[in-house]
Amino acid sequence: MASSVWKGHLTFGLVSFPVRLFTAARGETISFNQLHKGDNSRVKQVIYCQAEDKPIPRTEIVKGYEYEKDHYVVIDDEDIKKVAPKTAKVMEIQEFVKSDDVDPVYLESSYYMAPDEGGEKPYALLFEALRETKHCGIAKIAMHNREHIVVVRPGHKGMLLHTMYYNDEVRQIEEYRTDTAQIKEKELNLAKMLIDSLTAEFEPAKYHDAYRENLKQMIQAKVDGHKIVETPAPHFAPVIDIMEALKKSLEQKKKPVQSAVTSSAEEEETSPAPAKRKRAGGQKRASSSSA
Repeated sequence: MASSVWKGHLTFGLVSFPVRLFTAARGETISFNQLHKGDNSRVKQVIYCQAEDKPIPRTEIVKGYEYEKDHYVVIDDEDIKKVAPKTAKVMEIQEFVKSDDVDPVYLESSYYMAPDEGGEKPYALLFEALRETKHCGIAKIAMHNREHIVVVRPGHKGMLLHTMYYNDEVRQIEEYRTDTAQIKEKELNLAKMLIDSLTAEFEPAKYHDAYRENLKQMIQAKVDGHKIVETPAPHFAPVIDIMEALKKSLEQKKKPVQSAVTSSAEEEETSPAPAKRKRAGGQKRASSSSA
């Protein structure tokens, strides 16, 4: 298992047991190095001291807080440890709420929470109690130089922890509203039928990052000296009659998710004539929007 990012005790009421947190997910992307345009040599960033007018090594860098213009107070790691709240070692569940009441917009990062040695039984007890009652715990935890409000909830095989944004960090946009008064009953029924026809089990493994895959293929093509094939531009027909668009969507066969994430090279090999390809592109748009 990966190294833990936090170690301490989880408490609720008078029950306390040791736990560890492990990062549950991380984003994957293609990274590039910076090169000098003239000779393709690597470019390095230099840390420069303005007072001494020379480059300095990272070992000579300390943290500083600017309390007024050009005046700093130096802060070291020991200073930070001294003022760390008790939540740096103890995560206390403050209350339990219904899982359905937690708006996903507040969720930030995800972690697996595993029991540490001696905490297996109370961990399993809390996991099962939360699972059967469909509740989650709201707690506080200090890590990464910040105190977080967190959600503790049961996953498939163990407990998960999600750090949350504070209320003042979530944008409250009053203009972000939906006017449902203009919707007709027939339109709503057709939309429900379309959703029903495209309903499937949630399987994360069947979704892929087409952008990252295309970048890999493009890089390999350049390494091999091949010509880069441009991804065909999608064609979208304007929706003039929403009822007609819904009816045509229902008439068309449901497209598998895989077709929406194939690479541009695969599309070139498997796509039909150009005119038909436009209609298929419009269907992919409808499928992704409905999902």
